[in-house]
Amino acid sequence: MDIVEFREYCLSLPDVEETLPFDDSTLVYKVGGRMFAMLMLEKPDHFVVKCDPERAIILRDRYPQITAAWHMNKRHWNDVRFEGRLSDEALRRELRHSYMLVVRQNVTPKALREQILADIATEGVVDDAERFV
Repeated sequence: MDIVEFREYCLSLPDVEETLPFDDSTLVYKVGGRMFAMLMLEKPDHFVVKCDPERAIILRDRYPQITAAWHMNKRHWNDVRFEGRLSDEALRRELRHSYMLVVRQNVTPKALREQILADIATEGVVDDAERFV
């Protein structure tokens, strides 16, 4: 996966918007107004995603290309390097996990969250991340 494929995949998820809230070189992907992924164009070798804290520890121990995200809450956010032994599907799985986690835990009000979950069900997006820990 490269940054073009990363961007296309993020934008393929239901109700996702691409923003530049910090500067002109930091792409932030949001669902329901909440960030689930970030990529710095000046450092395009990795991206940042949200992760369940217990799962994050397991992934960081298992894969050298997954580390605690710098400048983010290290309990909840991971840096994921494009290069390494993670397949493109594994990278997409981390993006989906972050996306679904944010929808379920951070999107408010409830009516918006329910609408996004309905869109997700219609599109058939599945968070299969727990099977791969």
